[in-house]
Amino acid sequence: MSSMPTSIDPSTKTETIVLGGGCFWCTEAVFDRVQGVVDVESGYCNGQTINPTYEQVCTGRTGNVEVVKVVFDTAQISLREILEIFFVIHDPTTLNRQGNDAGTQYRSGIYYTSDAQRQVADGVIREIGESKTYRSPLVTEVEPLANYSTAEAYHQEYFVNNPNQGYCAFVVGPKVEKFQKTFASKVKG
Repeated sequence: MSSMPTSIDPSTKTETIVLGGGCFWCTEAVFDRVQGVVDVESGYCNGQTINPTYEQVCTGRTGNVEVVKVVFDTAQISLREILEIFFVIHDPTTLNRQGNDAGTQYRSGIYYTSDAQRQVADGVIREIGESKTYRSPLVTEVEPLANYSTAEAYHQEYFVNNPNQGYCAFVVGPKVEKFQKTFASKVKG
């Protein structure tokens, strides 16, 4: 899947949500495979630095978070289902960390563009908290989307283009497999 859609049927009703679930390579690789997702783009948001570089974000001083912008067909998949997948493929209980990746750029976050999206996100988080799915409380921030910028071209489709790279083989690959096993009915055919 390319980072820019080549042809989305104009009659298709799409919605966009921006998600931070640790390294954007992992999150992008999963959502590329979700039925109903028509585009995924790696980027940065919600920091003080406008249009930061990857190197700047990695310092942890920009306030930006690594995110994916997920465009989905609302006739095929709902925001709630997108968020259910999101909460399974990353650890929403670790502050500024996903596995060995540590820093504010790896924080768990849902960045919304409408009050309706905020309400869905708050509802899913509340239900997960009440269900005691996790031993620790969720630390996922729910904030309005701000200062979004697209990541550098080499970050787009990173897993597809570098499947044998060490991080992809040992970190991204297992997350993709977990998604495919847990949400088999949502995997693109």
